[in-house]
Amino acid sequence: MSLKTFSILILMTLCGSLGGYFLKRASSNLDSFKTLILNKFIYIGGLFYCLGAILNIILLKYIPYSLVLPLNSITYIWTLLLGYFLLGERIGKYKLLGIICIIIGVVFLTK
Repeated sequence: MSLKTFSILILMTLCGSLGGYFLKRASSNLDSFKTLILNKFIYIGGLFYCLGAILNIILLKYIPYSLVLPLNSITYIWTLLLGYFLLGERIGKYKLLGIICIIIGVVFLTK
């Protein structure tokens, strides 16, 4: 995998994770349909999800489908880090073990 495709992959997974983060932020203020529509975090999250989807489509031009989809699991690493640093979530031993398994899987898939 070239540096260009790897960079797109990392950016794609980061966008997916940021999309989820902003939707989580939006969920704290959902009193009515009006607050949902006026919530800026809904739109920011949707924007990141759309950008991630576009990057995914671009990646499919350069990397086989059977590789792109499993490599999407890198999103979970970003999600864990965003949850820890921005939301104050704890990282337990099972979460850490899961992340280690993802990293090992990514290494095997890209060899």
